[in-house]
Parts: sequence; C-alpha cells; structure tokens
Amino acid sequence: MIYITQLIYLQEGKEEVFHQFEDIAIPIIPKYNGRLLLRYRPTKYQIIEGSIAMPYEIHLLEFDTEHDFDNFIRDDERKKFLHLKDGSIKASMLIKGVEI
Repeated sequence: MIYITQLIYLQEGKEEVFHQFEDIAIPIIPKYNGRLLLRYRPTKYQIIEGSIAMPYEIHLLEFDTEHDFDNFIRDDERKKFLHLKDGSIKASMLIKGVEI
C-alpha cells in the first residue's frame, strides 16, 4: 500500500476551474486500485501552528501499489483535462509514504 498526501495551492479566483478538474480526476482513482481517504479544505482557525502557507485543499489517497499510482497519473482521460489543473493550481506538494 502506498499513501499520497497532496497539499494544493490555487491561483486566486480559480477555484471553479480546479473543481472542474477534480470532478473528472477523482472518479478515475478507483480504476487504478486507489481510494480517496480524505479531501480536506482547512481554514485559518483550524491551523494551530505552521511555517508554510495554508493550502486550499489537502488530499490523502491510498493505492495498492506504486505502479497503480503511476498508471493513475498517466491515465489518458485525466491527461485530457490537465489544462484545468495547470490553469488553476499555483503550486502543490506531493508526499509519498507507507503505513508503519
């Protein structure tokens, strides 16, 4: 099992474009033995301490294997709509991990 945590920072005013991409990408996850465990939108009142900017969303996903995750990233349907992602996300941080 591989776990993916992604911190997503949006360009100002591009929330709807980002949501359009997510509406396409999220349903594709199970096709590659993946599960969206958490999709979280924090607020400044929920942050206790931090030294990085607050992300727009935090995603936690799991895939059965690294190969499954790689196949999800390369999915042809998802790739058709990467312009929506590229046009809305200012930056993102992807953290890979395993359960210990």
